[in-house]
Amino acid sequence: MRDPRRLRTEVLAGLVVALALIPEAISFSIIAGVDPRMGLFASFTMAVSIAILGGRPAMISAATGAVALVIAPVVREHGMDHFIATVILAGVIQVAFGVLGVAKLVRFIPRSVMVGFVNALAILIFLAQLPHLTGVPVVVYGMVAVGIALIVLVPRLTTAVPAPLVTIVVLTVVTVAFALHVPTVGDQGQLPESLPSLFVPDVPLSLDTLRIIGPYAVAMALVGLMESLMTAKLVDDVTDTRSDKTREAWGQGVANVVTGFFGGMGGCAMIGQTMINVRASGARTRISTFLAGVFLLILVVGLGDVVATIPMAALVAVMVMVCVGTFDWHSIRPATLRRMPRSETLVMLATVAVTVATHNLAYGVVTGVLVAAVMFVRRVAHLTEVVEVAHPDEHTRVYAVVGELFWASSNDLVTQFDYAGDPENVVIDMSRSHIWDASTVAALDAITTRYAAKGKTATIVGLDADSAERHGRLAGHLAGGH
Repeated sequence: MRDPRRLRTEVLAGLVVALALIPEAISFSIIAGVDPRMGLFASFTMAVSIAILGGRPAMISAATGAVALVIAPVVREHGMDHFIATVILAGVIQVAFGVLGVAKLVRFIPRSVMVGFVNALAILIFLAQLPHLTGVPVVVYGMVAVGIALIVLVPRLTTAVPAPLVTIVVLTVVTVAFALHVPTVGDQGQLPESLPSLFVPDVPLSLDTLRIIGPYAVAMALVGLMESLMTAKLVDDVTDTRSDKTREAWGQGVANVVTGFFGGMGGCAMIGQTMINVRASGARTRISTFLAGVFLLILVVGLGDVVATIPMAALVAVMVMVCVGTFDWHSIRPATLRRMPRSETLVMLATVAVTVATHNLAYGVVTGVLVAAVMFVRRVAHLTEVVEVAHPDEHTRVYAVVGELFWASSNDLVTQFDYAGDPENVVIDMSRSHIWDASTVAALDAITTRYAAKGKTATIVGLDADSAERHGRLAGHLAGGH
């Protein structure tokens, strides 16, 4: 607040984001099957609430398509009151997840999944613009081209005003001045004429209600958290700063509870608008997020007639450039693909393919993590071996087990010893390996048991402290290990 230059950047960024939120919120309301005002009010309450409560400054939260898709069946099958109750319950679940530390799990998401997430999101944002470029007057394409040119050229002349804002103002003035008949924001749906008011859903507090809304609320909570935490991680990378993922998780929950009680459709972080705010406009603080919500309400309620004249071509141009800036072009360069392990590329492609096919980022991320886990297990499982290291006398043979031992790598450990040909004393040196699970202990039990069946003794030595504790606690007590 003490830096006028920074404050101007934050204010203008908030204005640009507010303008970009309007058609998105209306579109997502249509997807959910609710009045456009519910999406617009949700975007206002989510942005203002998360600006105060969230753990990632400058990140934008509002009504989103992913959340709309998840809970759309509720309003169709059970009505508006159950719909709002679902939003509120989802918020409560997100708060619980945040308090339990679920947000920390984001650190287990591999880089290749993150790259796939970013690329898929850029593709989805671009695909969402195609309906605005289909069946429209030819002049629309020219306006989009001019808009893209302005976004590219304006920063070379001045950075005092965000290029997206210049684009929106210039194309709106041209549309009005020349009375162009092109699709506008007003064509997307009715804008509200009053402020949001408190809404308490009229649903019975019973197990039947919980059975109806519970599954949808859990799904919304998970999808919303996953998108928000992944977006927060992306903004961390873009701004070279760290965010509080736990605070972001419960902050999203509180924001959804507040949104529900004001009759909004709920939401989560929006990567498109966040990239407009952070990358295109240069915002870095909570002020831009807060003002995005405030400006949105002022624009749709107080200046609805003016906002309605904004051509969709201007917003399409902004979002197309957001796609270009969001996509990780380095990840698909031939040089990068040649250097990158095939497993990493496969994980990235799987994340992109599933996300684009389902239009659900949660499905894509989960698929990517699963593929990455399988690839990792497959790679590590082949790094374990048993080697003979010593034969001190005719009665003793020493083996060394090398590598990380877990359920996949220890599976064929039993077959790597010569039970019939070995002498009566066998020493198994574990100093170059580590026991990670019960499956490995069971495998070692099976080895010692096979030697004992032939009248021979197998002694396990060299265990580190953690492996020794696990082996001592489980050895001889695992069914199927003998």
